[in-house]
Order: sequence, then C-alpha cells, then structure tokens
Amino acid sequence: MKQVEVRHHNTLYLLAAISMIFMTMALAFQPLYLRKVLGLARDNAGFVNANIQVITELVDLLSVGYLGYLSDKMGRIPVVYYGFLLAAFSALLLPFSLELGLVTGIGGLTFVYLLRSTMSLGTTAVWPQIAALAGDFADGSPAAAAHNSQAAHDLRPRLLAKAGFMMAFGATLVYTVLVQIPQQAGVVLAMLLMAGIAFAGGWIAKHFLVDVAPRVAPDRTPFKAILQLIRQEDALRLSFFSAFSSRNDMVIIGLFLMTWAIYFADVLGIDHAEAAGRAGVVIGFIGLMVLLTINLWGELIVRLGRVPVMVLGMFLSGAGFAGMGLIVNPLGGWVFLPALLVGVGQAGCLLAPQVVVMDLAPLAMRGSVLGVFNTVGCLGIIFFLQVGGLLFDWLGPSAPFVFTGIANFIIMFYGLLILKSKPDQGADRLALNGE
Repeated sequence: MKQVEVRHHNTLYLLAAISMIFMTMALAFQPLYLRKVLGLARDNAGFVNANIQVITELVDLLSVGYLGYLSDKMGRIPVVYYGFLLAAFSALLLPFSLELGLVTGIGGLTFVYLLRSTMSLGTTAVWPQIAALAGDFADGSPAAAAHNSQAAHDLRPRLLAKAGFMMAFGATLVYTVLVQIPQQAGVVLAMLLMAGIAFAGGWIAKHFLVDVAPRVAPDRTPFKAILQLIRQEDALRLSFFSAFSSRNDMVIIGLFLMTWAIYFADVLGIDHAEAAGRAGVVIGFIGLMVLLTINLWGELIVRLGRVPVMVLGMFLSGAGFAGMGLIVNPLGGWVFLPALLVGVGQAGCLLAPQVVVMDLAPLAMRGSVLGVFNTVGCLGIIFFLQVGGLLFDWLGPSAPFVFTGIANFIIMFYGLLILKSKPDQGADRLALNGE
C-alpha cells in the first residue's frame, strides 16, 4: 500500500470544500435562474423546484451504490475526476438551457431537468469518495504502514471530522459570500463560476490525490458479502439505521421550517420574504453548530467509542426535533433552543456512522459498502420527505420534526441495547479489514 503524506490530507480537505461549494451553489442559484432567465411564474415555482430536487435524489439513489463499487474496481481518483468533469460540463451548459431548449425544440425547462440530473450524477461520484478516501488515508498513514492498527483506528474519525468541517465550511461560504455574486455580476456569470469550480476540483483530484486502496473488487457489486457483513455486525446495522434517519435531517429542516415560517408570516402580519430570511437565520445557525462541533465529535469518537457517540448524537438530535413540537412561533427566539440541539446532534449522527463503515468494511469492498450505506441514506431522505409532507398537511407544521425525533429516539434505544448486550461491539474494537 502506498504511504499517504500530509499534502494528500490537505488535498482531500480542499476537495471536500470544493464539492460542497459546487453542490450548494447549484441549489442556491437554481430558483433565481428559473425566475430571472426562464421566467418561471411564482405560482409554479415551488412545484418545479421541488420536482428537480426529487429527480436529483432519485439519481443519487440509483447511482451511488454502483459508483461506490466502481471506486473499488477502478480506484477512487478516476471516479472523482470524471465525476467532477461531468458536473462541470453540465454546469457549463446549464446557464444556456433556454437557448439549447429553443434549438432542440424540447424547451429550456426540460434542459434544466436534464442538466441538473447529470450534475447530480457527477457530484454523486465525488462526495461519497471523500469519506472513502479518508478511510483509505488512515490505513495508508505512516503509523498504519508500520502495522500500528490502533493509530489507523484513531485516525479515521479525525480525518472524517476534518473533511466534514471543510464541507460545512463550503456550504457556509456559499450562503454568506457567494450568493451575493448574482447581484453584482448576474446569475449567468455566477453559474459559469460554478462550472469553473468543478473543473478545478477535477484537476486537483487528478494531480494531487493518491490512490492507496487495493483494486481487488469482484466483477459485480458484492451484495451478498455486504448483507452478510451487516447481519454479523450490530454496530454496522446501527450505522445503516442512523444513515436512514439522520441523512434527511438538514433536508427536513430546510424544507419544512422554511415552509412553516412563510405560512406563519400571515399570522404575524409580516412579509413572506422577511419570514423566509428569518427562517434562513435559524437554518444557518444549525449549520454553524455542525461546523463548530464536528471536530469535537471526532475526538469523542476516539475517546468514547463509535456506538456510544452514535447513541449520544441520536439523543441530542432526537431531543431537538421533538422539541420543535413545543414551538408555536417558528420565527421566535425559543426556536433556537431545539435548533441548537439539532445542530450539535446532527454533527455526531453524520460522522460516527461513517466511521463505523470505514472500520468494519474490508478494504477491497470499502467503496461498495459505503455505496450501499449512502443508498440507504437516500432512501431515508425520500421516505421522511414524503411522510413529513403528509404530516405537515394533516397534523400541523411541527409534525414532521416530531416524527423525525421519534425515529431518532428509536434508533438511540437500539444502540443502547447493543451497548448493554455487547459493550465492546463497535465501540473501541479494531476494524475487520485486516487490522
């Protein structure tokens, strides 16, 4: 196995930020482009924007598992490189969807659907490999190369935490700085910048990353081996349940809290745009909590163990979501208390399950196991969005949050059962990938 140097770590962190900047810009600029360039009417804007998001989630769902297997077979760097290139070329064409739609006769909006789908396919080839590479780099560290298994075991959560910090930083940078670009230079130029960022990501990945994982993947995705591994490992089952429940957390917050705030504006007698802005502050606060605490969660994973941290993260996140059920005014100051718990808990819920996957997945099929893990997360997003939408209409605007909180509590109790029956299971035990 090749040895990993500090510069490779820094490249990974930079690519983590670049990938999140690109994905966040795509979401942030999409409504503005549809309104200003394609002239999308207000009464149809919500439906179209939501449909595009659902399609991108379906693309992720259908492709993330195979792309993980492909990274085991071809190597991480080719998958990341071509993923960035596909995303970049799609983003380069996206600002000209109206013209391309007129030339081809299929309409500009149809071209937006197509290009956002290929952009999503490209980014789905990138972001799961960030976690896979972090696990690979821990195994390829100088200490691991000297057969110090404990060093690699402790390094994984720290590398994943730092990569997660850079992804959170990238999203924060978009919402605090880069969203101002369309006002100064126009939405088309802003979207072209997005393409340039993806091209830069591909170039950096090709020239400054290193592949250290062995390429001994089977001829097809090893579903049987993955299922057997899940059956054998309680901690891995817990991490998959956590992915199903917690991967949707920020989507639930972003969609339903914003919708709740906009409709509650009529009760308060304030403008809808003002309500959306105040809700955005709450969402940004949650993101800031993730940013500030994720490295702390990495240290807690090393000191307390994997399963205990998953239990703690689920408890804090569950308490925060359930606490939203006590909120009457989503624009009042009290909403920041459950938001604080959601943000802090979310960081642990995202980090610890990935560390368990890195620990327990054999090196030769790490990408494949991670691909199935991310597929479960995509299923969770779709499930909680659909159920949450129904509960929002039937029971009230806080119902989707309470439902998510209950799901997190159920998974927390499953984790407690694991700790009670097998205190060492998945906590501080070394990985199964040859260590």
